[in-house]
Amino acid sequence: MHPILFESGSFTIYSYGFCIAIGALLGFLYMYKQGKKEFSLTFDQSNNLFIILVLAGVIGGKLFLIFEDPSLYLHQPKKLISGSGFVFYGSLLLAIPIMLWYFKKIKVPVLGMLDVMAIVTCIVHGFGRIGCFMAGCCYGIPTDSFLGVIFTDGKCQAEPLNASLHPTQLYEATLILVIMTTLWLFKSKKKFNGQLFLLYLMAYALGRGVLELFRGDIQRGFIIDGILSNSQFISLCIICLSAYFYVKLNRKANL
Repeated sequence: MHPILFESGSFTIYSYGFCIAIGALLGFLYMYKQGKKEFSLTFDQSNNLFIILVLAGVIGGKLFLIFEDPSLYLHQPKKLISGSGFVFYGSLLLAIPIMLWYFKKIKVPVLGMLDVMAIVTCIVHGFGRIGCFMAGCCYGIPTDSFLGVIFTDGKCQAEPLNASLHPTQLYEATLILVIMTTLWLFKSKKKFNGQLFLLYLMAYALGRGVLELFRGDIQRGFIIDGILSNSQFISLCIICLSAYFYVKLNRKANL
């Protein structure tokens, strides 16, 4: 696709970074608007949360790269900083405990605010996947399907170039859009606080587990070679834990 959006001399705007920036801005605006409306969240509180989550996203996303190639990153840790790429699950799994801590610290309803963050996460992540498509990362396996796309730019990360590949980035962006729309329509009918966030976790983890079957960047790592990828294993854990808390909170709400 087009990994470089704009280039002039030494000044370069990368498509991936641009999409992430747009998603983060829109996510922040939604978080501030809804947080203020529902829980009287101040601008400073929203801004501090945004900064903390950006840091958590970068740190968590980079650390989880270690699972893709442990020997490489453990022997050459500088590649974690200098190299490109993030692991979404790393960002998410570090962001969740930080959100729990921060919401308790500023004394806002934790579960209710998590419901707001479910849609925020969809906004940021959805734009991030569009950025992935532009950069050619997180590419799919070869296909003869009419859905296949061909990456030709030598600067993109897709392999092999000039071959029809599943656009798994767009599949996932569509999945996220469907989840976000469903949560938005359902939010006025939720039965308990935390329901939207748990539904988001389960729906995304299930969809991600299926999408892994079409991923072509096999260097992301496997728990069982060729059978169960790291992301699928994490997805299974998230589904189980989310389902447990969903049932628990639902029973409590019905008492």
